[in-house]
Amino acid sequence: MSGILPRGAVCLAVLSMVVGCTSALKEPPPVAEFGASGAQTSAEPLDSGAALAEAEIEFGKMPDFAAVRRAQQLFLEVAGAEEAPVEAYLGAARANAWLIEHIDDGARRKELAIQGVQIGQWCRRLHPSNPECTYRLALAVGQQARERPSTATDGLDVMVELLEEVIATAPELDFAGAQRVLALVLVRAPGWPTGPGDPEYGLEFAEAAVKAFPDYSPNQLVLGETLLEIGRKDEARDALERGVELARAGLTAGDPEAADWISQAEEVLAKIR
Repeated sequence: MSGILPRGAVCLAVLSMVVGCTSALKEPPPVAEFGASGAQTSAEPLDSGAALAEAEIEFGKMPDFAAVRRAQQLFLEVAGAEEAPVEAYLGAARANAWLIEHIDDGARRKELAIQGVQIGQWCRRLHPSNPECTYRLALAVGQQARERPSTATDGLDVMVELLEEVIATAPELDFAGAQRVLALVLVRAPGWPTGPGDPEYGLEFAEAAVKAFPDYSPNQLVLGETLLEIGRKDEARDALERGVELARAGLTAGDPEAADWISQAEEVLAKIR
């Protein structure tokens, strides 16, 4: 999630697509409602700078669920204020995405997935020149498609369009995150005529992500999954094992998302062994 995207966790969890017919993007509620959903009990005036700093500290405590929830509330409270900085929306998007991947309550995941899309829409609307808003919206649409399958068909098209926009404008964002996620979409989504699934084409994006940031574990993991999907098992194993090696180094260095990366890699490696 650099964040999954958090720096990478959401990227590795994007999609179990089925046919659906509901629009992925609807008019979001007024931005002030974000402040209401994140409102704290203190009667003191909101100090946006202090709240954002506290939110980042809390978010950095992953995998402490309560801390991430606290971070989300703080980010949302700032986002609901007038002239909120883009960091409030991006932070809320990152925290929201992480929570979706770490909560068991399906109904709550669905609520968060809808909220994540709304956050991304407002981020993109209010800060159109910031490519990370587009990127976070793409990730949120992917999570919503999984949690609300009726949005999957339209969501795939929206997601691919947004990711292609980020690749064209900010290809290095989130360690080549748009390439990494688009590779996963092409690997995991249904193929023609239901969806855009095309693992061979996805390999181009997975390889581009690894070429740009070879030492970023999720890039290696996505490359491994893509290679496995097209039957190149030995190369897939090499990439996955390299991804695990990098994730373990990250775990030793205190990266809060590294444990998730290792778990995800082991899941895919189990299909080879």
